[in-house]
Amino acid sequence: MDLSKSHSNLSLGFSSHASPPHRAQIADDSVLLHLDSSRRESSYSSTPVPLQLMEQQTESHRNDGGDAERDDDEYDDREVEEFRILGHSMCLKRRRDGESSTSSGSAKRISCEFDIETRRSAVRSWGDQTLRVADPNLFGIMEKEKQRQFKGIELIASENYVCRAVMEALGSHLTNKYSEGMPGARYYCGNQYIDEIETLCRERALAAFGLSSDNWGVNVQPYSCTSANFAVYTGLLLPGDRIMGLDTPSGGNTSHGYCTPNGRKVSGASIFFESLPYKVNPQTGYIDYDKLEERALDFRPKILICGGSSYPRELDYARFRQIADKCGAVLMCDMAQISGLVAAKECVSPFGYCDVVTSTTHKSLRGPRGGIIFYRKGSKPRKRAMLLYQGNETDQYDFEEKINFAVFPSLQGGPHNNHIAALAVALKQVATPEYKAYMQQVKKNAQALAAALLRKKYKLVTGGTDNHMILWDLRSLGLTGKNYENVCEICHITLNKITIFGDNGIIIPGGVRVGTPAMTSRGCLESDFETIADFLHTAAQIAISVQREYGKLPKTYLKGLLSNNEVVELRNRVESFSAQFAMPGFEI
Repeated sequence: MDLSKSHSNLSLGFSSHASPPHRAQIADDSVLLHLDSSRRESSYSSTPVPLQLMEQQTESHRNDGGDAERDDDEYDDREVEEFRILGHSMCLKRRRDGESSTSSGSAKRISCEFDIETRRSAVRSWGDQTLRVADPNLFGIMEKEKQRQFKGIELIASENYVCRAVMEALGSHLTNKYSEGMPGARYYCGNQYIDEIETLCRERALAAFGLSSDNWGVNVQPYSCTSANFAVYTGLLLPGDRIMGLDTPSGGNTSHGYCTPNGRKVSGASIFFESLPYKVNPQTGYIDYDKLEERALDFRPKILICGGSSYPRELDYARFRQIADKCGAVLMCDMAQISGLVAAKECVSPFGYCDVVTSTTHKSLRGPRGGIIFYRKGSKPRKRAMLLYQGNETDQYDFEEKINFAVFPSLQGGPHNNHIAALAVALKQVATPEYKAYMQQVKKNAQALAAALLRKKYKLVTGGTDNHMILWDLRSLGLTGKNYENVCEICHITLNKITIFGDNGIIIPGGVRVGTPAMTSRGCLESDFETIADFLHTAAQIAISVQREYGKLPKTYLKGLLSNNEVVELRNRVESFSAQFAMPGFEI
């Protein structure tokens, strides 16, 4: 009989070593197991091999309708034996000696029944393996990354460490469930507990920022802040409508519609919408609000965006609101960098001024990697200008349905329920006094780091910081941000290069962004960041020396770094310093 037409292979996760798998044939309802003695004596390993079932039926065992007949008396009269094959227990019913066999060949006719315990064992064999056992190669790489995090000094402003509870939620059984839609309106059934989790997360999100559900709604499903931003544009705009955000070299984010100087559109926002940036004053580094207003009134964006990735000062939300009202724009804030400070009331809140607020969830909030959208609902304030995209006069916000529909089904599929649960854990922590104290320390540490670098006569954009980051202008040292980033990384200090808009209008990667949230999460205080400032100073001196000897070209410069004894010495000092501090979420 053609097996391809009647049976598919049955894989039970059994294992075989050098010998081929045993062949099973179905004769009526029985299985012919050709168990070669030499094969039975061979050893087995963990290489999975499918157990093939092959059908073989004779004319004598078919009834008039062509179906196989079954002699129940014969089945009841057989001996029951148990044996192990490939490490798994099996139950065999064998005919007694002397009884006739209707099957052809010398092999005895037996029936192989996979009892429930056998099946449970087969599932556990693949389902309950630890990562170390299931994928030792990947496990080894992950262990190296754990060591890198533990031994290094993390100064990237957009990175942080999460707690064990967040990790547990991320690696939980919630990964298994598909939940397209919103609580109470899912495409799939079986979501009653998923609905409870997402509803709890939304309630905690509003509570964390002191918002009333009468005036604000929230969507916790975006996969990232970039996804959240694009969902806002998709929900409230038409393709080709205008948006205006802070220029990326001035500290803005590419998701706000950035185009390179040669006109290349580098994000979906700039591809599908028309964007015009506003900029900082190149002499002061502060946003030029007068020029911003002038450009906005000429350009008439439908969404005006405040916030960015690399802006170390407070934003004037009241001025943004005035400008948005004058040009009839929705005012949106991307608070991804400062959301933790906002929640802890350690900076000015955008919620009193903005129509829509987006954020990441993994930076200063210390949650899982994802995005979040807050939107106004209910009645508009009387003095709020008519929003151009609506096309008619209305006194009610209608963001909720449009934004939720943009997230799903317009842009995303099923939400990541494990991420939403982990975010709920983080937001619960955000509402505690301990978190407020943490964010206060983040600001103190940033100010201590800025002061220490200023004492060494280094130049900081805007001359300091109001939040958790500093922007270090390296151009006066003759260094590029990339070269300085390289020397720091080799010494196990991670920070990131940034472009700085020069007063000659040329964009150059002339600086680095340095943030304090991650090392504050590990317990660092002001004195520790003064030590870190010394490490950064030493790294700058090494970079200058190597660049002087080997030049600025990446290949020769990197060669000089790798052969530099001062690099080795600094790396050892950094590792000894970092190893003093605890690592949230795991032990080394």
